[in-house]
Amino acid sequence: MNFERLHPAVQHHILNSLEWRSLRPLQEAAIGPILDGANALLIAPTAGGKTEGAIFPILSEMLSRDLPAPSVLYVCPIRALLNNLEIRLGWYTSLVGRTCALWHGDITQAGKSAVLRNPPDVLLTTPESLEAMLVSTRVNNGALFSRIQFVVADELHAFGADDRGWHLLHILSRIRELSGIDAQRIGLSATVGEPGALLHWFCGQSERPAQVISPGASGPVEAEVLIDYVGSIPNAAYVIARLHKGEKRLAFTDSRSQAEELASFLRGQMVETFVSHSSLSRDERLRAEQAFQEARDCVIVATSTLELGIDVGDLDRVIQIDAPTKVASFLQRLGRTGRRAGTQRNCLFLASNPHALVRAAAIEKLWREGWVEPVTPPPFPVHVMAQQTLCRVLQNGALPMPKLASFLKAYPGLFNTLLDRGFLHTDGGLVSIGPEAQRLWGARNYMELLSVFDTPELYTVFAGNHELGVLHELSFRREDPIVLLGGRSWRVTSVDVKHRIAQVEPAEDAPGRSTWLGSSQALSYEICQAMREVLLGAGATLSRRATEQMDLLAAQGTVDPGGTVLRATKTGCEWWTWAGLKANATLVQRFAIPATADSMTIRSRCTPVELKRLLEVAARDTAPDIPSRFRPKFEECLPDDLLVRFAQERLYDWPAATRSLESPIVYSHRTP
Repeated sequence: MNFERLHPAVQHHILNSLEWRSLRPLQEAAIGPILDGANALLIAPTAGGKTEGAIFPILSEMLSRDLPAPSVLYVCPIRALLNNLEIRLGWYTSLVGRTCALWHGDITQAGKSAVLRNPPDVLLTTPESLEAMLVSTRVNNGALFSRIQFVVADELHAFGADDRGWHLLHILSRIRELSGIDAQRIGLSATVGEPGALLHWFCGQSERPAQVISPGASGPVEAEVLIDYVGSIPNAAYVIARLHKGEKRLAFTDSRSQAEELASFLRGQMVETFVSHSSLSRDERLRAEQAFQEARDCVIVATSTLELGIDVGDLDRVIQIDAPTKVASFLQRLGRTGRRAGTQRNCLFLASNPHALVRAAAIEKLWREGWVEPVTPPPFPVHVMAQQTLCRVLQNGALPMPKLASFLKAYPGLFNTLLDRGFLHTDGGLVSIGPEAQRLWGARNYMELLSVFDTPELYTVFAGNHELGVLHELSFRREDPIVLLGGRSWRVTSVDVKHRIAQVEPAEDAPGRSTWLGSSQALSYEICQAMREVLLGAGATLSRRATEQMDLLAAQGTVDPGGTVLRATKTGCEWWTWAGLKANATLVQRFAIPATADSMTIRSRCTPVELKRLLEVAARDTAPDIPSRFRPKFEECLPDDLLVRFAQERLYDWPAATRSLESPIVYSHRTP
């Protein structure tokens, strides 16, 4: 029995302090590989016990080997999850006489100084905060990082699908250079496709054996899922207000603006409503989440921030407004319910538009088939390499030129470009930060250099001295603006452009509107193909009105069992490929089609015959245009050829485009 391998103190507190009769299968299965020194990926649904599966054997090793502090880095993608975990991990560590502490952007300087004076055994942090520590002259890196034996990455699937994952791997590599220790890496994740590939990526250059731990993982779990069509956000609020009264409901939206709008309409329906998203102040989020835990007949409206492992107590219902863009996200949200004995997991989709209805049905179809997206790290992270080069130099003050040249050898031309454009400066064979890097990022101790994503310029909103959250400046460009924040309307009384501060007062009787800039996520080939199959008659669990709306959509002639659909429009033609945004963008670029593309269609100004003729010409191989919203941070550091390759790797999907070309084109005489 693996439990008996744990340190006696850990065994004692599990049985007596926690009063657990037994461990869950994942927790039991994780003990052996972790105690044996393997890198591991622990996979289980939300609330599946992954945190304990990692920390119990780590605490056991900490006691058995008498490891000095700090020996554990616990890294999360969002601060809210760290704040939530601190309570639980603080309890577990205190039971065995050890400590944990937080370090992220919301922690005061006094709190950070306390960590430096008395390092905790477990340090909870983010990649950006680790970067800030590594380059800070106030942090003794040798003292803080030289004893790290374990790295736990929570919500690893979120890191693996984003450039922040590459950032994290580079930071871990730099910490290994400081310590000389091949720290044991333990990832925690919800269900993903191809978990072995995710673990292999996470291990990086670690030489330890690696093991995926996922006991009992098989097919879709039993759940009550229904898809309804409501046609608008006010209608969604009306339905929510009348369904499941007396229960705790978590309503997911896929934008902050939609979350605010829904919360406002729910309050108009006299529903006790709370809001949680990343642009609310920390105090506002914590207040909402705590009140939600203590309430019963209520709704909390959230974005994907509550998709991750943040505890908001026992839920009765999950409601999804429209649909996520990935099956994995649906699984995360579904896993919020059914935790209590005798309850079942459930999700109600409320589609506010036809496109969302079809996407919801496609998500359900793929989930019931047991398909989940593999987590694929973004290809060709050349901009992260540029950022890491600058951060390595900043951390050390100066580095030998051969060392940096070796670091960048897989990206020919990048090192010379950094030198030629003044981002780096060389003197006597040593490379230091150049004047252009100082000009662009030197302000605020190089704060903007420490993350791999752009931080938009936002205004902090105050009601008196109370901070509500942040909004984009576009929210204030209307005459006499009234904004929505926390699900409530606020009249803007003053805007301080220089300090980016807005003062507001309540405007209870007036509708508000808020703006944030965000990029919509492209749909994959698999999701789009499932949408096509749903319209062709593949089964879905639809309400009566959703069935009626689906029948209307199927009758519009955008799908045909014989292949893709090409039809004339008043201004040209549209080609319904159902191939995903990247595949359609590939076709437009490679065949020089005068067109715009989305995930389902290519809309062109040429006739159907002319478009067909363009597809019969050999694909061209020219440099793509890169839309401004897809340009990477630190693009000014990149030589032109590497920037072009970045666009080709990130924006296009030639295999999916090829599958579309191989499918017969069906001409439709039905005009939209």
